[in-house]
Amino acid sequence: MKLIIAGASGFVATEVIRQSLSMPSINSVIALARRPVSAPDNLAPGADTSKLQSAVVKDYDEYSEEVKKHFANADACIWSVAITPSKSKAFDFEVVRKVCQTNTIIGMKAMIEARGNSTTPFRFLYMSGVAAERDQTKTPTHMPQYSLMRGETETQVLALAKEYKDVEAAVAKPGLITGPGKYMVSIMATVLSWAGIVPNIGVAETAAAMLNQVENGFEKEPLMNDDLAKIGSEILNKAKE
Repeated sequence: MKLIIAGASGFVATEVIRQSLSMPSINSVIALARRPVSAPDNLAPGADTSKLQSAVVKDYDEYSEEVKKHFANADACIWSVAITPSKSKAFDFEVVRKVCQTNTIIGMKAMIEARGNSTTPFRFLYMSGVAAERDQTKTPTHMPQYSLMRGETETQVLALAKEYKDVEAAVAKPGLITGPGKYMVSIMATVLSWAGIVPNIGVAETAAAMLNQVENGFEKEPLMNDDLAKIGSEILNKAKE
């Protein structure tokens, strides 16, 4: 499988790359980012770094012919490009919308059109969040404008996939993602989860679940936090056996 990881320099994407380099079923990993991406640290024994190719873009709404060549014959993409809720407050909202929504659709179209006449489905997994709201008639209690925009993006991704007979799409909606070095996030995640406000999930489980779904097909849509945790835990536990 040839996998594109968009937003490849990010926290979750780095773990996706780390795990994918150890998966025999994945023969090519395209790390799409605005700066060169190299193999992460702490690779598992037997990881094959030769599978990793770095594709650099100026922004996620411009794709040169050189970058498009990386998309040829791609089988899947995990799209993790976004401005997170906490960081979004530092930007004008139209900038946030451009990064989270406009660039997602432009990037998805570029991949679909550049992959060529493949005989296998192209699976596009859009990484959103548990609070994103697709129903535009609702008013979420926390950051309503942001939540509705992310939910609208989910709908647009699914609608675009339906325009092509060989494209499948789903949305991953994790809660707070914890992991090594994310001490404050871990504390916050514990408190919010205990209070029943926001669930949490480990970065390793998140990555394992998303990789499983783009490789084997989407079990459901959307993939909520509990779904990702269940799938990811099963994959990681099986790897330890």
